[in-house]
Amino acid sequence: MTGDGLILSATAGAVLLALCSGVWTLGVRRRADRRIASLEGEIETLTAGAEAAQASAEAFDSALLAVEDGRAFLASGDDSLAACAIALGTGAEPQAVVAALMRADPDHALRLRALFERGESCGFEVRGPSGVVTVEGRAAGALAWLRLSAGAAGPRGLPPSPRFAAFLNARSGPAWIASADGRPVWANSAWLEAVGAADVESAAEKGLNLDPAADALAIEAANLAQSRDLVRWVSLGGRRRALRLTARPLEGGGVGVWTEDVTEAEELREALRRNVEAHDETLNHIADSVAIFTPSRRLDFHNTAFAEMFGLEPAWLAERPTHGEVLDRLRQRRRLPETADYARWKAAELERYSQLDSAPDELWSLPDGRTLRVVRQSHPLGGIVLLFSDITGELRLKAQYNSLIQVQQATLDKLNDAVAVFGSDGRLRLHNEAFERFWNIPRQALGEVMDFEGVVELCLPRLHDQGFWREMKGRVADTDPAARAPAAGEVRTSDGRIVAHQSRPLPDGATLIAFTDVTDARRLERALADRSAALAEAERLKRDFVGNVSYELRTPLTTIIGYSELLEGLGEQLPGRALGHAGAIRQAAEHLGRSIDDVLDMAQIDAGEMALDLEDVNVARLLEAAAVRWSDEAEAAQVRLVAECPDDLGLMRGDARRLSQVLDHLIVNALGQTPKGGRITLGARRTLGEVQVQVTDTGRGIPFHVQANIFDRFVGRERGGPGLGLALVKALVELHGGWVALESEPGAGATFTCHLPERAEGAAGHPELEF
Repeated sequence: MTGDGLILSATAGAVLLALCSGVWTLGVRRRADRRIASLEGEIETLTAGAEAAQASAEAFDSALLAVEDGRAFLASGDDSLAACAIALGTGAEPQAVVAALMRADPDHALRLRALFERGESCGFEVRGPSGVVTVEGRAAGALAWLRLSAGAAGPRGLPPSPRFAAFLNARSGPAWIASADGRPVWANSAWLEAVGAADVESAAEKGLNLDPAADALAIEAANLAQSRDLVRWVSLGGRRRALRLTARPLEGGGVGVWTEDVTEAEELREALRRNVEAHDETLNHIADSVAIFTPSRRLDFHNTAFAEMFGLEPAWLAERPTHGEVLDRLRQRRRLPETADYARWKAAELERYSQLDSAPDELWSLPDGRTLRVVRQSHPLGGIVLLFSDITGELRLKAQYNSLIQVQQATLDKLNDAVAVFGSDGRLRLHNEAFERFWNIPRQALGEVMDFEGVVELCLPRLHDQGFWREMKGRVADTDPAARAPAAGEVRTSDGRIVAHQSRPLPDGATLIAFTDVTDARRLERALADRSAALAEAERLKRDFVGNVSYELRTPLTTIIGYSELLEGLGEQLPGRALGHAGAIRQAAEHLGRSIDDVLDMAQIDAGEMALDLEDVNVARLLEAAAVRWSDEAEAAQVRLVAECPDDLGLMRGDARRLSQVLDHLIVNALGQTPKGGRITLGARRTLGEVQVQVTDTGRGIPFHVQANIFDRFVGRERGGPGLGLALVKALVELHGGWVALESEPGAGATFTCHLPERAEGAAGHPELEF
């Protein structure tokens, strides 16, 4: 590049630089002008605000002091500062005024130091020689500001707002000032603590309030321009409390709301309400009618029984009629006693409101036959209480009770036993005439002595045993049920009588004591015992006699039978007539032997000494053996003897020998009653739990008048009886646990049926045979 070009380039760059510098300078100038204009506007605004603050401070007669590093200077309010200095009795310099404030009270000095050093707000009043100075302290940045207001000294002066705010903060109950829309604009410490907020602003941001009903109350008071109050249950400090909220419109706008803790009063009110309800409910459940009238003679309360007893409509009673109206309606419906002068009776009834003394109970006899007991009492709150009891049933029961007592007394008086009833308290309740005669006690003396000890004193001349009376007293008065258990015994009196006594507890706690003279009965018992012993001894002698006689008869009887059989064995060596006599002797001897055996068996049964030898018995074989055993006698008598029984009859438990003996006696009886050409049938069958063995004949039958005694022992031949055989049959069958039945008609034969259990349980049997 040439030198001209260089010069031209340098010149162009210088020009361009100059243009850029001029443009930048112009922009800086414009920004500076705008900043200057803005600052001038702010200065004008601050100046206007300061002038307004100065004017407002001076308008409200207050001085504003600024304190920095312990030095005070006046910000506004020269005249107000002078007035405060005069009230404090010091110079008008700001520093002197602050020093006078600190000297006035140590507490004020502490508050001012806290303001200057830590920025803590304060508010208080200082009373000087010539007036009162109200102090409000606030901190703003590095400065502490004091606003002083002078006021006249005197007890009627209204407290300033800081003092009034301090007063409200000292209240334990929440209090606050709300706007027309119910939002709090100021609140005391109790309100802030209750809602859990540091200040009103933070509470408003979080939407906190003491109770929605309180805000609604404030809005209502603001809208109506009237004081409103309300009781609400709220939670304070974790406890449920009752607060009376009062909202009152304030001058200049807003609503003041304060609270009073009425928890105790509300709890008492609730307890009273519950007690009244419980009282009313209790009265509604009792059977007696209750009516309560106020001092103005109006019905205040009635229970359900009152309306039902007198047939009154609940709706009419709910209108609270007067006492006179109630009486008039009852008279119309004939629910009052009949009286000739109703007006006078009604006036006397209503006159009882003015009587302070308790009226005696009265009985009303109603036309419908009911009897009412009327009780009148003065109500503690004034008025009168009427109680009606229907005692118609009670009177009827009382009459019945008295009648029963009279019947009971008359019944006891008809008894021969001496009876006395003592209550649990030991007093004599009841006794009969036999008691007086038994102990030889005059009626008058027994009527004067009512306790157990007095009765014992009257009875001691006849019975001296003190131990007996102490034991008897224990059975009367002891509360232990074991001691009052029924007891009986016998004692001997001083006149030689034997007395049986017994005590019985009664359901009502009383004790009945009865005495009976058993002297004659005991003598008779001894005589009967002696006679019983004599009879037992006679029975023993009879049994011994029968045994001895039987033994003595068996020896010659055996000889007779033996010689008769020997004679019959000679056969043709004896004449025919002699041979017949020998056979007759043998038969008579054998019959006598069987009779002796029967007598011994019967005696053994009577003595309870016969034992059954129990075993399994084949009933069919038992009948067949009996038929074979008596076949010769049946053939000789020209009577057919057969045994008929089913093949599946099976076994039964019994004594085979005694059962064979039963069949023998029945067959003998049938042979004696059956004529030639007749038939005797032995049969058996099994039914439910028993075996029935039958012996049936086609003989003459048994007359009806003989059948009733057919099984009696020793029935005479002249009555058609068989003797001892059938009695032994009955005894042996009963020994097996069975019974015998007879079916017979004269001329049509007879059937004897032995009902035998399948398994006899002989008391004297051998238990080893059961296996």
